[in-house]
Amino acid sequence: MNNLAVIGAGTMGRGIGYAGALAGFQVKLQDIHEESLQKADKYLQKQFDKSVDRGYITKEQAKEALANITYTTDIREAAKNVDLVIEAVLERMELKTKIFKQLDEIAPPHAILATNTSTMSPTEIAAQTNRPDQCIAMHFFNPVPKMKLIEVICGLETSEETIEKAFAIGEKMGKECVKVNEFPGFAVSRMNCLIGNEAMNMVMEGVASPEDVDKAMKLGLNHPMGPLELADLVGLDTRLRNMEYLHQTLGEKYRPCPILVKYVKAGRLGRKTGKGFYNYS
Repeated sequence: MNNLAVIGAGTMGRGIGYAGALAGFQVKLQDIHEESLQKADKYLQKQFDKSVDRGYITKEQAKEALANITYTTDIREAAKNVDLVIEAVLERMELKTKIFKQLDEIAPPHAILATNTSTMSPTEIAAQTNRPDQCIAMHFFNPVPKMKLIEVICGLETSEETIEKAFAIGEKMGKECVKVNEFPGFAVSRMNCLIGNEAMNMVMEGVASPEDVDKAMKLGLNHPMGPLELADLVGLDTRLRNMEYLHQTLGEKYRPCPILVKYVKAGRLGRKTGKGFYNYS
């Protein structure tokens, strides 16, 4: 398993590209937008420089890792001659299933097709292919270079061989893997979305400010980042899509907080727009 394609060069895709390249994979990072690839290139250059400055890796390791990454807007160019494809596009089922149909036609017969979805059904995504036994969800966490966990979520038809290979890939990237049987929200997102949504309700109700809600969670429960800080980092539009899916599949307790809906409508999406629950300008 030496050749990796990552479909989508946004926050998660470029982070997965970093982890893969550093682990020695030949990484093809694909996005339909040239601008996204240029941003990813700048991000990866900066991220490797930071890792060198902080003593996490050597200059030689950074140089080798950067040399492992190529960029393309052509999904056919990205997915041919690979051993593993990780899709990391927006959390929209129709988009993911469309991409998996393409990947099934392009990727070699032995290749594993993985989705980085944080909530959606790998069984439904895999059903669009002729290799559902070789399809799986590998849920990385943001920021990928720092976060150690990968949730490995098994669809209905996922084979034991595919699960074992996913764990081996995670280990090669220096990550810890947990196996989760498919259910909406899996393990982490199901709990995290509920915590974040309740934090938003508390702000809306005037219980406490965003700063104090986050401070209470960090100091009282030893969370490294408060739930509102995390939502801003992930993107409030992404969080809203996750909440809408969980509300649809798991019921009323996952109804998105009205303030989340309002912020997304206003274009306050978190760090990427400069303003969410916090002002980053």
